[in-house]
Amino acid sequence: MKIILSTEALNWFKEEMATEKGDSIQFFARYGGASPLHEGFSLGVRMEAPDDAAVKTEHDGVQYYIERRDEWYFLEHDLHVNVDPKLDELIYSYEKA
Repeated sequence: MKIILSTEALNWFKEEMATEKGDSIQFFARYGGASPLHEGFSLGVRMEAPDDAAVKTEHDGVQYYIERRDEWYFLEHDLHVNVDPKLDELIYSYEKA
């Protein structure tokens, strides 16, 4: 399992969440909504230091990660993070690892 962020997504985090070197961004499973992988759950994102990261990647000194307790959500898929140019919102896709 990997986290792949587009250049647009990295710029979105800088602009919308004011990320800077030393920050950590967590992708996590949350109850409610829907995703291609799970009905009734969706992906959340927040700025928070890791507790027990299962997977992580770093760009410009910012760490992006998924906790071990949320691995089940991804069902052995890589997480691809991009931006919808019309809505200026993050969009997620999942590809089998």
